[in-house]
Amino acid sequence: MDIEKIKQITNSGEMYDDAGDDVAAVRSRALTMCREYNQKVNTNGGYDMSILKELFSDVGENVYIESNFRCEFGFNISMGHDVYINHDMIILDCNEVKIGNDVFIGPRVGLYAANHAEDPFERADKGVYSKPITIGDRVWLGGDVKVTQGVTIGENSIVGAGSVVTKDIPPNVIAAGNPCKVIRPIKFSDRPWRR
Repeated sequence: MDIEKIKQITNSGEMYDDAGDDVAAVRSRALTMCREYNQKVNTNGGYDMSILKELFSDVGENVYIESNFRCEFGFNISMGHDVYINHDMIILDCNEVKIGNDVFIGPRVGLYAANHAEDPFERADKGVYSKPITIGDRVWLGGDVKVTQGVTIGENSIVGAGSVVTKDIPPNVIAAGNPCKVIRPIKFSDRPWRR
């Protein structure tokens, strides 16, 4: 299993065979590691960073991912420091998925970097292509948010629960809806409250 070779194929932006033997082997590896991680969380074995460090391309300190986490490959995921991901997260990392520092992600969120072919015959032949997803520093994604391929969410922004994000969201805004749209700018306080 040549992970670097699969990474080049999936991250190229070109159509690739989603059912190829090498792709399936890497997907199976990620599935096994996610199950192992989830089992440890569910049995009070703790948040096993060693599994995440082996699975992801990069992971910072103080990362907490609750149980029932699933990802496609793992090797395309990078996370900064102080990230909290609630239950039932799905990341289809068929391209790079970058999550910044101090990010909160609610339950049942999906980050989908993959897309099946539009042409029905290419789709039947398991044709898939992908684009990267970037979640900026201090972003908060509410529960059940779905982010599609090629989207960047700018730093400090909040995406309301249940939103489907198909286009970039700028920094420093609150956005929500299906499709997700900017509602208003963030109201920055003078930050009198500190822990």
